[in-house]
Amino acid sequence: MTARLSAVSLSVLAFALASPATAQDAESIIVTAQRDNATEITNGGDAGALGNQSAEDLPFAIRSFDETLIYNQQPLTIGDVLENDPTVRTTYGFGNAAEQFVIRGFSLFGDDVGVNGLYGIAPRQLVAPELFGQVQVLNGSSAFLNGAAPGGSGLGGSVNLVLKRAEQDRTRATATFVGEGHIGGSLDVSRRFGDSRQFGVRVNGAYRNGEVAIDREDRRTQVLGGAFDYDGGAFRAALDLAYQEVRVDSLRPKVGFTTAVVPEVPEADANYAQDYTYTELTDIFGTLSLEYDIARDVLAYAKLGARSGDEEGIYGGLTVEDAATGAATSGFHNFIPYEQDNQAVEAGLRAKVMTGSVSHAINVGGNMIWQEDRTAYDFFNPFATNLYDTVQVAPQDTAFVGGDLDDPFPITKREFASLFVSDTLGLFDDRVLLTGGLRWQDINVRVFSYFGGGLDTEFDDEAVTPVAGLVVKPVEGLSLYANYIEALQEGPRANDVEFSNFGTTLAPRRSTQYEAGAKFYFDPSIFASVAVYRIERPGTGAVDDGNGGVRFAYIGEQVNEGVEATVNGELAPGLRVIAGLNFADSEFESGLDAAGVPEFAANANIEWDVPFARGLTLNGRVTHTGEQEANAANTLQLDSWTVLDLGARYVFAAGDSPVTLRLTVDNVTNEAYWASAFDAFNPALLQGTPRTVKASASIAF
Repeated sequence: MTARLSAVSLSVLAFALASPATAQDAESIIVTAQRDNATEITNGGDAGALGNQSAEDLPFAIRSFDETLIYNQQPLTIGDVLENDPTVRTTYGFGNAAEQFVIRGFSLFGDDVGVNGLYGIAPRQLVAPELFGQVQVLNGSSAFLNGAAPGGSGLGGSVNLVLKRAEQDRTRATATFVGEGHIGGSLDVSRRFGDSRQFGVRVNGAYRNGEVAIDREDRRTQVLGGAFDYDGGAFRAALDLAYQEVRVDSLRPKVGFTTAVVPEVPEADANYAQDYTYTELTDIFGTLSLEYDIARDVLAYAKLGARSGDEEGIYGGLTVEDAATGAATSGFHNFIPYEQDNQAVEAGLRAKVMTGSVSHAINVGGNMIWQEDRTAYDFFNPFATNLYDTVQVAPQDTAFVGGDLDDPFPITKREFASLFVSDTLGLFDDRVLLTGGLRWQDINVRVFSYFGGGLDTEFDDEAVTPVAGLVVKPVEGLSLYANYIEALQEGPRANDVEFSNFGTTLAPRRSTQYEAGAKFYFDPSIFASVAVYRIERPGTGAVDDGNGGVRFAYIGEQVNEGVEATVNGELAPGLRVIAGLNFADSEFESGLDAAGVPEFAANANIEWDVPFARGLTLNGRVTHTGEQEANAANTLQLDSWTVLDLGARYVFAAGDSPVTLRLTVDNVTNEAYWASAFDAFNPALLQGTPRTVKASASIAF
């Protein structure tokens, strides 16, 4: 490993030796760079229909992880970024590398992550963090704020990714090393031009490839992004374009089980995948944003986005049938092509007016989303394998095929349309903010047969979802808030042939959320929040159809309740913290808890600029996840787990340029643990990441 780390920083060190700076200049360069490298959270973000808001003015919990965190932690995916949030836990779904996130006990699919405020534009399974300047998290239901998520998830919260823009002149080159041999580099260049610096250009790209810390799991990622913006005062425009290609070979899969006990966790870096499994994802996506100040307090805006995605892979999984020996059955999907074309558009008007002593922030607008999925499948026959002693097996014969593998035809087409209106009344010099709004939503979904491509089912329904929010600022630095908001999901489909209404789709599922909380500014640099919430969602199941059979219908209720608390900021000069905890209870009407939802989770991320060692910053993070139910019957549980990460970064001057060296070890104790049992369909076990060494060297000029 020493040789690899030396290779990563060799060119940087050579540059430093060749271009000495004066002591005074070096001191200034180092102090500035160390401050610029400080890991930060922005307390606020994009609140959809309500626009960009500071956290203290919004009756919801919202925060944004900035690009400093991405540079310092070297995450491989957006899921790695969200590990810093105690209210979010990451798992995989659908038997492949598709990340999904658990927020307030409900899933958020990768398909339903936003980009620049638009759904359907983000790569749908794995997202490389290098393209983004912020990863924004909004806790809670958001059907009014963002509209219904087209993938049908997002009840407990939403994630929005903000592509990088040219905020200042910068050129930064970075070399990286992760795991066993995952080596790469990135280049990020931004400039502003014009008499008043009204034109901006930012181009950034990254490439990395090699084996990560999991044995035999190899990942290759290449991304390229370009942002072009114009700020002419009253008129502003921005065009963001991006390309991403990700390939994962021998992905360590999730583990199903039919045993009476939870199987023992394999060694931390064990891999029970077949060598021929892989997933390859290629995405081209972008957005166009336009804003015009019609008058001093009247803004018209429009956003357009598009994405074209092409995926293929041989996906693997195994089901353990003997916990003592690890004997299992493995079923594989042979070559599954998946193509998707999405478009989204949103337009609206924001105005601020006064009626006497009452201010009004009025929002009116609408959006449209179009999605087309084209796919097919070719299933292998299952075969015997073992969780603890996995033997490589040749690809099995085909069991059955659906669709056209060479030229997949459309399987699903979605059209979502909505209109919204809201008014935020400001009373007592905006110390009291009262928000009310409505969003009308129409959902049209057409599902086509894999065998011939003919229309199988069509669903078209509409609903109106309201929002009510209150913010009260009794004293400086304190915001008390409460909200009532509804969530809207595409209705679930009767997929079991035992149902007399097999193939039909239920009406959109409406859920309700009640939330109250407080936000505190203890000094401009320290922000803390606490929230309590309750989300009620209709359950589904079998009911008597009156003809001697059963039909699929809404029945019962799932109630998720919890308490969340977070804090971030600078506790003392040079001492920064990102921390929080989350208590959650996710219970069905039957009294059973939802599998994969931990009762308690906590994070603490500390970094310290060492005062007696110029340019040196030490950092550490503790992540704890409590016990969680491992099966729907609640007869099995996963143990709690705690992971410790430690690291350091060092800044020095190379001529007039700052150089930053970073070294981090995640999961220092090489803890082997089941991280999650959450799954969109049936509980399955996801093993946590083993000890992982990360190193990088950056130079900015």
